[in-house]
Amino acid sequence: MSDSGKEEMEEEARRGRRGRRHGRGRRCGPEERDTTRVQLELPPQAMERLQQLKEKTEAASYAEVIRNALRLYEALIQEAERGAEFQVKEPDGTSVPYRIFL
Repeated sequence: MSDSGKEEMEEEARRGRRGRRHGRGRRCGPEERDTTRVQLELPPQAMERLQQLKEKTEAASYAEVIRNALRLYEALIQEAERGAEFQVKEPDGTSVPYRIFL
């Protein structure tokens, strides 16, 4: 690939990160977005955990990991509110109670 082609791809990647397209390929201002940008500050250990989860789940992005975690957390809370109890099945087949919410 020529240097100019490489530079074009890099420029497109930079533009893509700054002004994502929403809807039918048109650029949207902040007031028209379907999503909300959230910035997190994480201590190094939490960031390492997030990176490990991204790798283990083969998620495409940190946002995907967080969306999946929120869905799971919400489902667990709904089940707990219904009175459900959680158990973990050990490799030997025994089930043991698992306290998620202390």
